[in-house]
Amino acid sequence: MKTLMTLGWMGAAACATAAEPLEAFPKAEEGMSRWVLRLPEREDAGRLRVEVVVGKLVMTDGVNRHFYGGSLESRTVEGWGYDYWILPELGPMIGTRMAPPEGAPKVETFVTLGGDPVWFPYQSQLPVVLYVPEGCEVRYRIWTAPEELEPVPEG
Repeated sequence: MKTLMTLGWMGAAACATAAEPLEAFPKAEEGMSRWVLRLPEREDAGRLRVEVVVGKLVMTDGVNRHFYGGSLESRTVEGWGYDYWILPELGPMIGTRMAPPEGAPKVETFVTLGGDPVWFPYQSQLPVVLYVPEGCEVRYRIWTAPEELEPVPEG
């Protein structure tokens, strides 16, 4: 009986270590880098959303607004059902065309993908995994909804 219990505990421990979610995700392909966002457990997770932004630090004129072409695509790890996101390629940098003041210094700017941001429900059980071209960065911010719900007038 003691041996069976020991084997049971060893099996449970092996399952716990083999269930590391990150092991299910593919390694980054050549020319790509993998970014992993692990969020801490929070009691108010139901009121939180995560905004993920992909971009690159580049020198700009500090006057015009710039963005890159491209969009994140959702994929699923076969056999696991885990979702991950990939930016197959970073498109060209596009910007407005206002003339900066003569002699204006260049400034380092985090230029992001154009279009709508990517949102995730706040979840600490699984990491958010993204694959982006090398040289890109992934940043995020947490958005919080107030506890109070505002009434909508009828009519």
